[in-house]
Amino acid sequence: MASGTTISSSEPEPPKVHASDISSMKAFAESKGDSPIPCTYHSITELHDDVADELAASIPVIDLSLITSHDPQIHAKAVHQLGKACADWGFFMIANHGIPENLMEELMKKSREFHDLPMEEKKELGDTGPFAPIRHGTSFCPQAENVHYWRDYLKALTFPEFNFPHKPPGYREIAYDYSRKIRAVTRNLLEGISESLGLVSKSIIESTGFDSGLQLFAVNLYPPCPQPHLALGLPQHSDVGLLTLLVQNGIGGLQVKHGGKWVNVNPLPNCLIVLLGDQLEVVSNGRYGRVLHRAILNNADTRISVVLANGPALDREIGPVPDLLEKEKPLFKSIKFPDYFQVQQKSRIADKSALDEIRLNAQQ
Repeated sequence: MASGTTISSSEPEPPKVHASDISSMKAFAESKGDSPIPCTYHSITELHDDVADELAASIPVIDLSLITSHDPQIHAKAVHQLGKACADWGFFMIANHGIPENLMEELMKKSREFHDLPMEEKKELGDTGPFAPIRHGTSFCPQAENVHYWRDYLKALTFPEFNFPHKPPGYREIAYDYSRKIRAVTRNLLEGISESLGLVSKSIIESTGFDSGLQLFAVNLYPPCPQPHLALGLPQHSDVGLLTLLVQNGIGGLQVKHGGKWVNVNPLPNCLIVLLGDQLEVVSNGRYGRVLHRAILNNADTRISVVLANGPALDREIGPVPDLLEKEKPLFKSIKFPDYFQVQQKSRIADKSALDEIRLNAQQ
């Protein structure tokens, strides 16, 4: 029985359903209508989480065209604002990013079409692990989680090699174009972040091997949930990698944690959402912290988010940028990106933070 809820003796206990028994949360939700959700999906333990609506208007908005400006004063001011957003929030929105609005609209349309495909056409994409080139599944981490999450996903590794489904027609080409444009935006942001740390612009890019780094392309679908006060689309977590860039279909649901409270993220039109990942906290030696976030649900509308996580090269030892260590001690040990994935998987099973497992002061 879910924490914080009371079910009277006259009502039947909600069924227990494991995520591995559900090949499509969208199809499951449509077949059940307004029926009570399975108790194995009761993931909200605090019915009255602190949500700071008053902070939503304070979410930083960064103008990428100012960061890439050739005017030294404009550029310097924008880099300072970028560094402040990273330090204060670990999260921001970016405007004037240069990605055509019609490309983003077509991407969202094709993403919906993919999730609308019959399950028979997606079965070959079953999830076989984090380094499978293309995978489709439900929930968050079914093998390790005690409760499940109201989500379907498509995940594909789109860099250094581009992998993506061939259905629906045209989706692969649109995804390729979008993924390459996101890498260019990410590169500009990493240069600005390096400068905001007092480093040369290519410092993070070179130390992480970003130009041959891993890119994960995720397409999440959150169907309407008849009991959104009991379930989540995704639990509180941080992302593996350097920077995650997200766009959604106009339906809210993303929350970030700021000052111990949850903040609803309602992006401005044609803006991208940027989340700092675990490896960005590592390379900045803790100056810029990763951001905790989650996905909440509603009972009326389907939410779709397209999320591209941009990480370091798989063969590179990732630790604090060496130039930062000339005046300060390292807070994290260096570790290869694939090895960090293994730490993360074990940490999820033990309900721990993977970042804490490589934090040096936590080991002393």
